[in-house]
Amino acid sequence: MAQSFPDRPVKILVPQAPGGASDALARIMAQKLSDKWGRPVVVDNRAGAGGNVGMEVVATSPPDGYTLLMSYVGTHAINGALYKKLPFDPERDFAPVATLATLPFVIVVRPDAPFKTVPELVAAAKNGRLTYGSGGNGSVNHLLGEMFNSAANVKLIHVPYRGAAPAMQDLLGGQIDLVFTSLPSVAGAIKQGALRPIAVTSAKRARAFPDVPTIAEAGLSEFDVNPWFGLFAPGKTPAPVIRKINADVNALLKDPDVIGKFEAQGAEALATDPGQFRKLLASDIVKWGRVVEASGARVD
Repeated sequence: MAQSFPDRPVKILVPQAPGGASDALARIMAQKLSDKWGRPVVVDNRAGAGGNVGMEVVATSPPDGYTLLMSYVGTHAINGALYKKLPFDPERDFAPVATLATLPFVIVVRPDAPFKTVPELVAAAKNGRLTYGSGGNGSVNHLLGEMFNSAANVKLIHVPYRGAAPAMQDLLGGQIDLVFTSLPSVAGAIKQGALRPIAVTSAKRARAFPDVPTIAEAGLSEFDVNPWFGLFAPGKTPAPVIRKINADVNALLKDPDVIGKFEAQGAEALATDPGQFRKLLASDIVKWGRVVEASGARVD
């Protein structure tokens, strides 16, 4: 089965709307895999319920490798702690196939914001009521705000939206003060000057934006959040098929064109084998579960 895989089109299901980091990385990889396999690899966006709608579709799909899930730490490591009841188990019902990349999130504000650095943001937050928007309670951009509050000893006020796009619209419209968001989703707006980046959340600067400092550089030395993105298959997908996809993905992650396209999004290629990916997922479920518990976020 693995030797002949794939002999028909493959679908990569993205459980978020078009335009975000998961969608951008999935489309880069879909085109490259299509070229490598000589079979169409299509991206299917199924947004809803914080990613759970799309995840359930993949969890209940035939375990043959022809339906893959483009997931990331936000849906796969956080939702189990956030939702009281899920129609699937994030570990049991999915087989880790291959990581694709890590990419930092970034604090963005309007160009006319009175603060340009993390220390200035912290000072403004201590002197007034600053608001930050997110894609909803328990989303990565919500939890990053809570982590920042704890690290900087401030109280940014969380304003949840039904998705990251409405939050960004209100940021641009002046209804909120800042947003923590993935670099790919705002890379164009930053380059065009429509948004000002304050700092990235990873321990080192993003190659695509070397002039943007890290939060850690500003004195919050232990702040390091660099979420992974990767491909999963239904839980009972045969191991030889998983190994075949993993090997082909890892080969593409060495392709200079893929590396360049990822870096243009602010992402850094990350290659692992399925076992390493499973350990990474298990570790992050524990890590982010603690963050969710500390934040008090729940979605019923």
